[in-house]
Amino acid sequence: MQDHDQDQEAGDAGLSPEQIDAALAGLAPNVPEDYRCGFVAIVGRPNVGKSTLMNHLIGQKISITSKKAQTTRHRVTGIQTTDKAQYIFVDTPGFQTRHRNALNEALNRSVKDSLSDVDCVLFVLEAGRLSDADREVIALLPAHRPVILVVNKADRLKDKADMANFLLKASAEFNFTEIVSVSAKHGHRLDTLLKVVEPHLPQSVPLYPEDMVTDKNERFLAAELVREKLFRYLGEELPYSMNVEIEKFEIEGNLRRIYAAVLVDKPGQKAILIGRDGERMKKIATEARTDMEKLFDSKVFLEVWVKVKSGWADDVRFLKQFNLD
Repeated sequence: MQDHDQDQEAGDAGLSPEQIDAALAGLAPNVPEDYRCGFVAIVGRPNVGKSTLMNHLIGQKISITSKKAQTTRHRVTGIQTTDKAQYIFVDTPGFQTRHRNALNEALNRSVKDSLSDVDCVLFVLEAGRLSDADREVIALLPAHRPVILVVNKADRLKDKADMANFLLKASAEFNFTEIVSVSAKHGHRLDTLLKVVEPHLPQSVPLYPEDMVTDKNERFLAAELVREKLFRYLGEELPYSMNVEIEKFEIEGNLRRIYAAVLVDKPGQKAILIGRDGERMKKIATEARTDMEKLFDSKVFLEVWVKVKSGWADDVRFLKQFNLD
């Protein structure tokens, strides 16, 4: 991925690959010669803890989480920089087989695309569970890339023999490069996971500043935080065809004014989101605003309302508008 990108940029800018390398080295003059930097895809079926894993790996919440499957709809990039390596994690949507529409076809393509242009893949399984949905993702795993099996929620299997049997069963499904058991929620063995990934990254100077944790802008992150609260508060009531659009994002000193519209497919779904006397939407907006203030380190004025756009999840124009095509 890096070589392709650098060659493309070199052609566009009229620079040779050697000049590009020299420019990158100038941005990071103090890194050792054996420094590593690369892209790592995090894949798995919905709801195995991929977003939780990435948030804990980088030490900050940028990818939304909930108990409802298919929370992640975009490839979210998280960046962890150490004195030895820079890990650029790509949190992908869970591969979806239940709901067939243009939205989910786009999400599934996102998963496949992520696997084709990374240096390493983390395939996440839930400890003690290996389902047909997991096997569908396994069928997509690349044979020409290192694939590390990450067994998440390892604390659920207390018996060592049960864990050993499960690891034996899972390892028979694919020729995994390494196997690491972790608990993303509790941060257990994540340092070990980073050490396992490191040698599979190419030698390179870092591509991002050391204090940068994501390549996503604040507008994107604001929409994601509102969407997370919708997932958490509505649960099974949440309309599947729902998205959040930031209609206005203004910065005034240390204040951010954010105006967000929640898109639903049918008029009847609007009442579900708003709740009695608007109480549900008030709680959603309040919690989203609190998280935004922590993430942006500033005061936030947030206004959220609901709009009906029938058929948006099957309309390619809407998918392009929200970068979901």
